[in-house]
Amino acid sequence: MRTINSNQCVKIPKDIKASVKARVVTITGTRGTLKRSFKHLALDMYMPNKRTLKVEKWFGTKKELAAVRTVCSHIENMIKGVTFGFQYKMRAVYAHFPINCVTSEQNSVIEIRNFLGEKYIRRVEMAPGVTVVNSTAQKDELIVEGNDIEAVSGSAALIQQSTTVKNKDIRKFLDGLYVSEKTTVVKVES
Repeated sequence: MRTINSNQCVKIPKDIKASVKARVVTITGTRGTLKRSFKHLALDMYMPNKRTLKVEKWFGTKKELAAVRTVCSHIENMIKGVTFGFQYKMRAVYAHFPINCVTSEQNSVIEIRNFLGEKYIRRVEMAPGVTVVNSTAQKDELIVEGNDIEAVSGSAALIQQSTTVKNKDIRKFLDGLYVSEKTTVVKVES
């Protein structure tokens, strides 16, 4: 059974510029510009007015209709990213050997040393537009920041995965770098 028409609108705030051309969405805000292509989806995307972006699907199956809301969520995350920015806080957890984290190349690369006392240096490169710094307020804390939620969360995941414990009982060996908090760079007044 195909639904004749399914659509959803995204409201664009006052201080944000948005444009869509051939399913490529560009959002510009105070923190920068994000561009994302949705060409892999057969959807109609247009702006009926300056403050609304409409995503619609004609004669879609259940799976194709699900993509409408997904695209709207991605666009809302882009708007949030260029307004507030995304910040992931990570904590170093260790039982015995203190994990040593050093950032380099304008905070785009992190080097993890002394993980479980190993001599091997783990180098993790951040996605473009993502920075990682050691927290000044909290010991053994990393702060991963950027405008694109997928780039920030992906970079945090790479850091976490770089410190997986091999050939040990992972219930006992809980050492590693883990995401402790997901927040925004600019604090949202609620």
